[in-house]
Amino acid sequence: MTPPRKLHIKSYGCQMNVYDAQRMVDTLAPEGFVETANAEDADLVILNTCHIREKASEKVYSELGRLRVAKDEAAREGRAMQIAVAGCVAQAEGEEIVRRAPVVDVVVGPQSYHHLPALLKRADAEGRAIETEFPAADKFGFLAQPKPDAIRARGISAFVTVQEGCDKFCTFCVVPYTRGAEVSRPVAKIVDDVKRLADNGVRELTLIGQNVNAYHGDGPDGTSWPLGRLLEHLAAIPGIARLRYSTSHPRDVDDSLIVAHRDLEALMPFVHLPVQSGSDRILAAMNRKHTADDYRRVVDRFRTARQDIAFSSDFIVGFPGESEQDFLATLALVTQIGYAAAYSFKYSARPGTPAADMQETVSPAEMDQRLERLQELIDSQQSAFNKAAVGSTVDVLFERPARKDGQIVGRTAYLQPAHVMASPDIIGQILPVRIDSLERYSFLGELVTPRVAREPALSQIATGA
Repeated sequence: MTPPRKLHIKSYGCQMNVYDAQRMVDTLAPEGFVETANAEDADLVILNTCHIREKASEKVYSELGRLRVAKDEAAREGRAMQIAVAGCVAQAEGEEIVRRAPVVDVVVGPQSYHHLPALLKRADAEGRAIETEFPAADKFGFLAQPKPDAIRARGISAFVTVQEGCDKFCTFCVVPYTRGAEVSRPVAKIVDDVKRLADNGVRELTLIGQNVNAYHGDGPDGTSWPLGRLLEHLAAIPGIARLRYSTSHPRDVDDSLIVAHRDLEALMPFVHLPVQSGSDRILAAMNRKHTADDYRRVVDRFRTARQDIAFSSDFIVGFPGESEQDFLATLALVTQIGYAAAYSFKYSARPGTPAADMQETVSPAEMDQRLERLQELIDSQQSAFNKAAVGSTVDVLFERPARKDGQIVGRTAYLQPAHVMASPDIIGQILPVRIDSLERYSFLGELVTPRVAREPALSQIATGA
């Protein structure tokens, strides 16, 4: 009997890469691979890369340098180790990766990882295999489905890709070049995936896509379904208690999505809606296709539909041409919206994007200073939002044992961690918790019985009250 081969995957960046890593595991399982947490023990190491942030590729090359040492050590032990680079850096740099890091055996783009078994065999025979083309066939039709044991081992929350690629072409972003044009999966295929997950204990789904609310998949009735209608359909599947989606574009928020937030109890009132800047001049330079007022109106539509809705966002500071007045417009937008959380970054040029050819006008020191000011404001809003929950009773979906003995941790509707002392039997259940205190970003509380109505306290910050 052939012993299993060990597989180690290190993922960088977005939720899509987390999902892709799991599907690579599922695809390689029939080839005899099992996961290991230790790269040095692995027969195959895959770096599932992200190209969205500064020095992303350099981090990959640094990791490859460490893996070269591990591969040499494995060879001295008489063991063959293969190394693959997958994801968006692989797509963007292709053969440059093996030129700079000959230790790499396989380079595979994010649209081709269903070909991994064949690529590994080709690397064995030919010394190296590279595939970074956009294939004509949809990879989802060829991926192995996860085994029930694998689904259960991954816990009660799962990602499901419903859409890939982006047609917006923001001037700073590499996604259209590394993930390709927008493609939406058929409703029936998504439903099959979701039912399989629900049958094996998944209680919470996050639908993901580079531009997820541009979803326009073929429905069973022969029409194109928007995201709101898909969410309505998935909410009716037995076992699915919570639905989320990420990442959205303000331009693609349609009436069906607003109605879904109004009507679906399973759809969580927490929306990640990137804006990037509060300056119309910078938004135009970014080719975001919306203004700051457009964004405010979208937020108002959500809040009219559901009073307790809250938002997170993405911001870039120091985009080429950004003046102090442009930055102040961003601070003003953040102040007006009131975020429960947000991600903020200094601008970094991505090779091959239009913005990379723009003259950078903001010094590194000024970028640092602006980022600090923005993050102080965002942190103060997040802190106020979290503190508003203390003393209230909120619903928590319990996920797993916490680090402290006897504690179980779950998440609120707004993804805040909440810890209680309880039996592991509550894992997978949504239970009311009285929030007693806040420690950094996590709540401590107690289970409440009998069940009480949801308190409105969180809506006060979410609506700017």
